[in-house]
Amino acid sequence: MGVQKDRVKFNVGGRVMETTSTTLANAGRNSMFGAMFDDNWNLIPNNDNNKNERFIDRNPDCFAILLDLLRTGELHVPPNIPEKLLYREALYYGLLDHVRAAKWGPFDGNRLRLSRSLQGQAPGDGTAVRAGPDGGCCVAHGSMVHVYDWMLEEHRPLNLDYQRVNDVGWVDSDNVVIGVSERLGRGDGGMGLFSSHTGELRYKFHVCHDNQVTGKQIDFFYEPLGWSLGDADKLQWMEGSNCLLVATMFPRKDNCYISLLDFRDKKMVWCWSDVGAPFAVDEKRVRDAIAMEDNNSICVVNEFEDLGFMDLRSSAANSIRWSSRSRLMKGKMPEEPCYPKLALHGGQLFSSMNDCISVFCGPEWVLTSRLRRSYGGSICDFSIGGDRLFALHSEENVVDIWETPTPPII
Repeated sequence: MGVQKDRVKFNVGGRVMETTSTTLANAGRNSMFGAMFDDNWNLIPNNDNNKNERFIDRNPDCFAILLDLLRTGELHVPPNIPEKLLYREALYYGLLDHVRAAKWGPFDGNRLRLSRSLQGQAPGDGTAVRAGPDGGCCVAHGSMVHVYDWMLEEHRPLNLDYQRVNDVGWVDSDNVVIGVSERLGRGDGGMGLFSSHTGELRYKFHVCHDNQVTGKQIDFFYEPLGWSLGDADKLQWMEGSNCLLVATMFPRKDNCYISLLDFRDKKMVWCWSDVGAPFAVDEKRVRDAIAMEDNNSICVVNEFEDLGFMDLRSSAANSIRWSSRSRLMKGKMPEEPCYPKLALHGGQLFSSMNDCISVFCGPEWVLTSRLRRSYGGSICDFSIGGDRLFALHSEENVVDIWETPTPPII
């Protein structure tokens, strides 16, 4: 960048502070300070010719902390400054990403540390936890969805006519979509798009049976007989191939069906089922599946946390390469285990099992670390996003937040 070394003077809430354009450029183009530069990263002159300083009517203590962050890349918050106040000011200046990066390092499953927990936010067992793109999360409990920003401050809860939530997902950091099934004979299920900040219902799509719908249906996709797109447990969009992974697993169906659907050509381009499989059903019944495009494979897991891998380039029936640990788990299973879940993030594979999450790395997916805590019971769901891992425990309504600590300062 052709940044000039000009000194810049600010009057923030009555306190005068001085810095350089080089320091301000560290804020990036999307910040408030980025607007002070032209396309060549030269500082735009102050339009107020009567003063050689730029006035900002904000908190001077927080400005000093954020200015030091731009200078050093380190965040030091004095005890007398509430973090919520600092985050509010960082949001104003467009520096939240800098604050988050200074609070924890890039996501690494082998270095995750438990930072804090959210406890007892709603009655009953949790249904799902979904990490937001900015480090927040949403937690579904019965008919409610609790939304937390990256500071883990709770926003207004979401509900779609107080019906039981099937699933919830983030569209972006400002919008959350939830889906509920219809009640028998009522025809009142559907999906709702909500503001994650205010809880406002922005759009609602109803399930209707009287030829009156609120959306426009443009096409159908028909699967072969015996497959079950309509009963899918897992959907995953594959960016590289523009295909949709659809998986239906036990106990929804007696057998597992996994397929890749290409909606451009309206055809199934790859499929697998354990119907007629030669292995023991009790040990190799698939509980979850995830596509790993970089490896041209699909990973599946059974209730003993055995990992199985299928090559997407092979059409051989039942061609799973299992890495077995069943013998290690027999006799150690809880009476009511939670089904294992899979996630792929940053080239690392994660699998939940009872009260811990295993991390697998390398070309052979070697077990490298485990995340575990003694409180909360089995993990019924977990999610990764915004450089955080969120784990929802089943027994005590606890959500654990795992973060990667920043490297030590040398």
